Amino acid sequence: MVRRAQEKDLEQIMEIWLSGNRQAHGFVQAEYWESHFSMVREQLLDAEVYVYDMDGRVLGFAGVQGDYLAGIFVDSQFHSEGIGRQLLNRVKEAHPVLTLNVYQKNEGAVKFYQREGFQAVSDGVDEDTGEREYTMAWRRK
Repeated sequence: MVRRAQEKDLEQIMEIWLSGNRQAHGFVQAEYWESHFSMVREQLLDAEVYVYDMDGRVLGFAGVQGDYLAGIFVDSQFHSEGIGRQLLNRVKEAHPVLTLNVYQKNEGAVKFYQREGFQAVSDGVDEDTGEREYTMAWRRK
């Protein structure tokens, strides 16, 4: 089930965040994600975070800051089981407008967001990594 995250979920969330970034973004040095771990952990404490919980185990999460979807991450053992879509649908219920940034090389994520109604509105370069990214937007009809 999808529910709001609680502080007790933070360790599981961060494990999923780190492993998910390493797997999905092999084109970015692993050290980059490791060096941002503490900062992201702190930001998550102030963000609107939803988790997909199965019997007390967090299998995925979505983080939102305002109307910016900072990311959706799902434990790699549970990819393609609809967890990401359920998390995104919960976020869409709470937000009539969403934007996000996604690396262009992360083709699976780009296709996922397009399937879910997001459109690329611009492209640019992530200053931290030097990687090209899309800014995508969604609006409730």
